Formats: sequence, C-alpha cells, structure tokens
Amino acid sequence: MYDYLIVGAGFSGIVLAERLSSLGKKVLIIDKRDHIGGNCYDFYDDAGVLVHKYGPHYFRAKARYVIDYLSNFTQWAPHNYKVKVRIKDKLYSFPINKNTFEEFFGKKFNSEKGVEEFVESIRDKSIKDPKNAEEQVLSKVGKDIYENFFKGYTEKQWGVEVRDLDASVTARIPIRYNEDDNYIVEGFQAMPKEGYTKMFKKMISNGNIEIKLKTPFSENFKKITKKIIWTGPIDQYYHYKFGKLPYRSLKFIFTSFYGVDKIQEEGQINYPSKDVPYTRTVEIKQVTHQETPNTTISIEIPTNKGEPYYPMPTKEAKEIYKKYFEESKKEKDIYFVGRLARYKYINMDQCVEEALKLFDEIKNE
Repeated sequence: MYDYLIVGAGFSGIVLAERLSSLGKKVLIIDKRDHIGGNCYDFYDDAGVLVHKYGPHYFRAKARYVIDYLSNFTQWAPHNYKVKVRIKDKLYSFPINKNTFEEFFGKKFNSEKGVEEFVESIRDKSIKDPKNAEEQVLSKVGKDIYENFFKGYTEKQWGVEVRDLDASVTARIPIRYNEDDNYIVEGFQAMPKEGYTKMFKKMISNGNIEIKLKTPFSENFKKITKKIIWTGPIDQYYHYKFGKLPYRSLKFIFTSFYGVDKIQEEGQINYPSKDVPYTRTVEIKQVTHQETPNTTISIEIPTNKGEPYYPMPTKEAKEIYKKYFEESKKEKDIYFVGRLARYKYINMDQCVEEALKLFDEIKNE
C-alpha cells in the first residue's frame, strides 16, 4: 500500500512527491513517458548541448518561498529572456516597445510620451471592451502591428482565427513605450544550473518515493493507494464522459551545428508570417549559457497532434472543462493539480506554488 499515488512526473507531481515523502509518506509516481520532468525534461544531445526536449522553459518567479524551496535542489544560472521577431529579412524588437515602433514605422521618438501619443493615433479607439484576442490587440496598437506581429503567429500557434480566442491570449503580451525589451517582468529569472532533470532527480531521491515510468494509469492502481494526486488531463481521468478537451501541441525539429559557437542573433526568434510554417527557433545554448564548441537549434511547429501542451483558450473549451470541474468537486481522496488537470495555462513557478499550497492543505490528513 502507498499513502499517495501521483499520476504524472512533471513539476507539480514531483514537488508534491518530495514534500509528502519528507513527512514519511509512501509515494508512488507513475508516468506514461520514459523520463521524469514532464515537459521540462532536458538532456544532452549528440552535440553535447543540453537541450529542452519540449521547447525552452524559461523559469521566472515572484514568490520568494518558491525560489527558496527549489534552491534546496539546484544552483541557478541567471538568464535574461530576449526575443526578436523576423518579418521578411528584418529583425524587430519584441515585446512591442519604443524600438519596435521606430524600426517598423521608420520614425524617431524623443520620449516615451511621444511613443504613447503615436500609439494613441494608430490604435482602434472604437473598441472599448475587447471581446476577443483580435480586438485586444487592435484596441492597443492598431491594424498594422496586429497584422504583422500578432495575427499570423497567433493563428499558427492556436490553429484558429484570432477572433475566436479569449482576449487574455494576447493581453499577456505587454506593449511598452520605453526601450525595455525584456520578455519577462519577474525579478527572478534563471535556469537550474545543471538542468531541470538533474534538479528533479534530487527532489525525488527520498527512499519513500518509488517511480514507475512507461506506466499509464489504470483503475487497478486505486487498490494499492489511499489517495491519488492527478496531474494529467482531467478529461482523461473521467474517460472523456463530457467530451474531449482540445489542446494544442508542438512538433520539434532539432538541428545541431558542430564547431559553431552560435548562429542566431538572439536566443529566440519568432516568425509571425504565415509564409513560414513554424512559429519560433530557439538556440538553447544562448539561454542556458552553456559553454560548448557546438550549438543546437530547435524549430517549433504547432499541431493538434501529440502531447497536450496548451489548453485551448476558447469559450467552447471552457464550457466543457466546467463540467469536469464540477464533477471533480464530488470526489474524495483524489486531488487535481497542475496545468492539464486544471485546464489552465500556468507558468512553472505557479505550478510550484499550487503544489505547495495543496501540500499545506493535505499534509495533516
């Protein structure tokens, strides 16, 4: 018998396993994949580059206790997440800032107020209360910026028209009147110095934790555990009784270059044009600051097939999830936690916060 069965060896599951095992609880983690770490899994490729198998994971955090907790298992390599946007043969600053407006419109602004006044002149002032992602951008920066920087990228990323997405999708991307081109606003930005996988291995080194990989969940597991922590898709647990929740996934193409220090002008370059089939290329070495004579580029192509990455931010999807959420409230001795279980896009630090909060709620049970 185990005190807890944790389904999913990603961030949420590993944090809870570590915390519960520290209290002497017997924990079994199962995962259908052949590795721990979920989508944060990283490994050394044939070129000797530490790559992120499922796309770059830029850790950031606001809460000090989250940083302090993870610091028990890793040292940190500070990074500064920078992005450029390639439109045709030219690179532009991103997120949209003073430099972007100057580069794109061929203007020069002497102050932030000058940028603000220009943006006010080009934005769609008729949109008072944006109802979708398209209206959100148009109301902030107008048609030209929307069509060149947002429309193609967003539709490639999500596979639907921008107007069919919730306004929160594009509202997450800041618009700035100064020259600040930092993508992340949180004060703490860093990568685990030796990688996420090394950190996760330390977190689950407690003898009270047992792990079974390449092991999907089945009802038989309920016979050997007192409680279940579910971090997978919530609709999967309920055998899709209310319908299948839609997700977007990604296909990755990795290409290594030997004897080359770096080949991109910036660690990440976005491609908003629909003429380009992928959304971004990432030279992970520039992000992790790894010292190696070789480099590796990952190309990301959004798709509906593959591992579930991004819950679809549409009205229809939210309505389906609501049914599963109401069903989950009837449960006893099972807890749903994490991005897939809550059908909500949350960052890594938020996953840790949520897991630690759940631990505080159940540790005395």
